[in-house]
Amino acid sequence: MNTKALLLGLLTVLIWGSTFAANSVSLQGGFSAGHLILYRFIIASIIFGILSLIPTMKIRLPKKEDLLKITLLGFVGISGYHICATFGQLTVSAGTAGMLIGSGPIFTTIFAILILKERLSSVGWVGLGFGFVGIILIAIGSGDTSLGIAPGVFLTIAAAIATSIFFVYQKPFFKKYSAIELTAYCTWAGTIPFLIFAPGLIQDIQTATLEANITAIFIGIFPTAFAYLTWAMALSLANASSVSSILYLEPVIAITVAWIWLNELPTMVSIIGGMIAISGVLVVNFYGKRQNIVENSDQVKMIQ
Repeated sequence: MNTKALLLGLLTVLIWGSTFAANSVSLQGGFSAGHLILYRFIIASIIFGILSLIPTMKIRLPKKEDLLKITLLGFVGISGYHICATFGQLTVSAGTAGMLIGSGPIFTTIFAILILKERLSSVGWVGLGFGFVGIILIAIGSGDTSLGIAPGVFLTIAAAIATSIFFVYQKPFFKKYSAIELTAYCTWAGTIPFLIFAPGLIQDIQTATLEANITAIFIGIFPTAFAYLTWAMALSLANASSVSSILYLEPVIAITVAWIWLNELPTMVSIIGGMIAISGVLVVNFYGKRQNIVENSDQVKMIQ
């Protein structure tokens, strides 16, 4: 992973790490989960719409043969992820949600093995096992009791899986499209299913607190539009699993922001699970690789 990809990835994760606390503020301030999702993606879609009108941005229409694939990618990686993650946060704390989403590199590695033919050593498989043990411990410590599982845990894990699929399948399209083009396509496609939440949106905006509205606008501009773009740029410069390894920092940022902003900390069981999961990710990405992803034309054809 080159320096530019690393810096873009770090900037993205720093912004994404603040999203969990920001979601909690907006949800507690009067927004329903569905309205918050739609609001932020209307903002992001408008931003990319404006950018597409600037000639120097050169945002082209996708090719006909890629239209369905990109739409499905948007449905899974944008619609699926945000519905699961946001509704999951109704019963899961910001820090715990951050740790579960931070387990995403574990699933990214699995999909990279299955789809991009990446290989792991025996040490890598041990690290992967530790990662899953960590996820189980995070889940166990997520409920109201010390050893209870909050319902939102399963939605949040589904969100981590959805975003992992998104990162892996996004990679081959960078041979045809720029980062801003692909991000715009997926944002527009992913926003379409959110329109089912349109009834009552204006009322929510009017009745939500000022802090909730400002926070929702922040989420729409930075984590939704800007950060997805910088992440796509990072992915276009390095392989999917290497860039995704940066996500192990996201739980740390999420917990820190939630602690400062919301005075909220996960349970000790969840924190221990998060440390184990992150350790597993580190083992996989720094000691467990036998062979880097080989991105030749035949594999790209297989994926597409």
